[in-house]
Amino acid sequence: MKGPTKTLIPCLLLLATIVIQYPAAAKALEVEFSYLEGSEKGPSRWGDLKPEWAACKNGTSQSPIDLWSRRVRVVSDSSDDLNNGYKLATASILNRGHDIQVSWQSDAGSIRINGTQFFLQGAHWHWPSEHLINGKRYALELHMVHQVTQPDGSNKTAVVTALYRLGRPDPFLSMLEESIKEIREEGEEKSVGVIDPSEIGLGRGHRYYRYIGSLTAPPCTEGVIWTISNKIRTVSREQLHLLVNSVQYYAKRNARPLQPLHNREIQLYAPNAYNNINKPHY
Repeated sequence: MKGPTKTLIPCLLLLATIVIQYPAAAKALEVEFSYLEGSEKGPSRWGDLKPEWAACKNGTSQSPIDLWSRRVRVVSDSSDDLNNGYKLATASILNRGHDIQVSWQSDAGSIRINGTQFFLQGAHWHWPSEHLINGKRYALELHMVHQVTQPDGSNKTAVVTALYRLGRPDPFLSMLEESIKEIREEGEEKSVGVIDPSEIGLGRGHRYYRYIGSLTAPPCTEGVIWTISNKIRTVSREQLHLLVNSVQYYAKRNARPLQPLHNREIQLYAPNAYNNINKPHY
């Protein structure tokens, strides 16, 4: 009996390993898309995963891009300052597996772009930054997503963006740190009470870039109005690690690779006519 017993034990151990690993493997199979370069569901394959994601591969106005000074057209008209009408509203924070998202449950206000009012839906983070300024990539990027319903029933999207370098803690993230620590699993959500979007600090008087691009994750829908603040903020290393350690293995670096500009125009709005107009403002 020694021979069969010796053979059976390794088989039982192997079976136990498969049983233990199966839920994790099954969950991995459910991942819709990944940020792992070279993987079957990585960024270079997004456009092949679903027919409705074809723009990720075939689109000609994709995001993110590098905001090079030599491609920028300066707009000094202050009439299109980054006006917003944000207000206090109840919010929750959700672990989406590939990022952490703040969602406002009621009317949190809006921004106005070219006479159209876009209503704030939520905010989430990417690390490192998806957009670059003159070839420089930053530690973190925040996206504030706004939408308006058009006459045909479709939604048009406008994203307001802040870039962060390592330094002092970001006050907005500081408000959410304890809640983020409590949602370590994908799909977990927690109410965070009343949050004022203005606490993010994207307001009037700042220089900002604007161009027409796309969502930076599937379905990569085009026609998105991007507004990227030229004021570089700071985030602490501990806050960055908190975000990274909260998401799944396939999103430890959740920045989509740069996309071709394809002769699109990039505008730099300078409401207060700053000096050194093409340089980031720290």
